Amino acid sequence: MQDNATAPSNLVDYVTSCSLPTPWAQFTLHAFVEHSTGKEHLAMTLGDLSTGEPPLARIHSECLTGDVMFSQRCDCGAQLESALRRIADEGRGILLYLRQEGRGIGLVNKIRAYRLQEAGADTVEANLQLGFHADARNYELVLPMLEQFGIEAVRLMTNNPRKIDALGKLGIKVAERVPLLVNRNVFNDNYLNTKQAKLGHMMTPATEAALDSEA
Repeated sequence: MQDNATAPSNLVDYVTSCSLPTPWAQFTLHAFVEHSTGKEHLAMTLGDLSTGEPPLARIHSECLTGDVMFSQRCDCGAQLESALRRIADEGRGILLYLRQEGRGIGLVNKIRAYRLQEAGADTVEANLQLGFHADARNYELVLPMLEQFGIEAVRLMTNNPRKIDALGKLGIKVAERVPLLVNRNVFNDNYLNTKQAKLGHMMTPATEAALDSEA
């Protein structure tokens, strides 16, 4: 993979890569730039992804408060760590880190949404009160990022059916859904319940029947 190679679509450009040692494995970190926004998105890969069975994968939206500041208001930071641990355990996989803070509303607006939640709104109502969709993320840029590594099918670590649906519409097969249920606590219990009730998140372990229907 050469620096400044063009991604297979005009949504993002692949820029460069480097090694990234972590507590769990030495990943390779790849940088992409989104044309329309200038946002810098990342992929972390481990092992040979272009051949063999669909790799373990995670599409993770940026959450500065959870990923970096250890916020317990969500499960994002714990999901990020758990996903990297699982990929390291298997020795093969990919994590896409998308700069879509606050389900796409941005960091400052996410803090505004937190303020509304402290006044009684839930996570969906807060986004709507600020004039945004409940979930404003765009997963189209996932396609050129996965194509960069020759990936056509994944075993996706997610609780979010919208990610599975989005990948299917992009032509990426989700061969398996791997639940990512971590860090439920007194601060995020209502948040997780709201995601289940209003956004359809699957907050229970996958059953054999459910996996058959998702395949």
